[in-house]
Amino acid sequence: MIINGNSRSGSDAKAQVIEGMHRLRIDPILRECSSREELSPLIVKEGAQADMVVIGGGDGTLNAAAAGLAELKRPFGILPLGTANDLARTLGIPPDLESALDIIGGGRTRSIDLGVVNDVMYFNVASIGLSAELAEKLTAETKRRFGKLGYAITAIRVLAGARPFRADIISDGGRARSLTLQIAVGNGRYYGGGNIVASDADIDDESLRLYSLEFVKAWRMVAMLHRFRSGEHGELEEVRTLRANRFEIRTRRPRPVNADGEIVTQTPAVFRVLPKAIDVFVPADR
Repeated sequence: MIINGNSRSGSDAKAQVIEGMHRLRIDPILRECSSREELSPLIVKEGAQADMVVIGGGDGTLNAAAAGLAELKRPFGILPLGTANDLARTLGIPPDLESALDIIGGGRTRSIDLGVVNDVMYFNVASIGLSAELAEKLTAETKRRFGKLGYAITAIRVLAGARPFRADIISDGGRARSLTLQIAVGNGRYYGGGNIVASDADIDDESLRLYSLEFVKAWRMVAMLHRFRSGEHGELEEVRTLRANRFEIRTRRPRPVNADGEIVTQTPAVFRVLPKAIDVFVPADR
């Protein structure tokens, strides 16, 4: 069991989690991790002697654990202690800690896909443009102080200075030239604190969903926010949508790529899907 003490509520959760594990007759072996680079190696090393891996934190912590979980091949449980908790939302895991523990105790698992961008694994969405700029400017202090409101505050600042860029989008369907504010490639369903990648997207459909915001004026996004919350943005004329197992994005100059809220690589970027890569504990009705 690994709990990110730097997550929004992680530092206060350890005692409650350990007590809840004992209630479920699960013997927790608590391990500490000081950096995201050390998390996957720690899971592989320590998890070999365990029946499951339980991780408490937000989407960034889960992103750092993805490679280790995929290699270890043990079912894992999520304790949503972050700000957005989009993977938990996709899987129907509530933010209430006791309910999340009960889901782990219930023992029902679901095999889910992983996205990969330039050999870095991710669960939710990897993106270039606005979201990457947001990830760079959204500080841990802002998230800790304002919670989900911190995303909105930082997003307003990013939108105020946003400029479109040119990109080539390459897939099995061909090559497209795009003038865009953002290109996002989703593996899961939710991202950005509850936005929906596509109305029919799911995390075990063995495909990736791409959308490109192909309009010049960033302020137009404000009028479209409700479309992103419902996943209906693909119906807009200015939004290009594609579905494939592999994408390649090329830009004139290297641009940062944000995956699950963390800057992990840069363009040129190759995106692919790993079907049914990890087993995760989910509610019985999932």
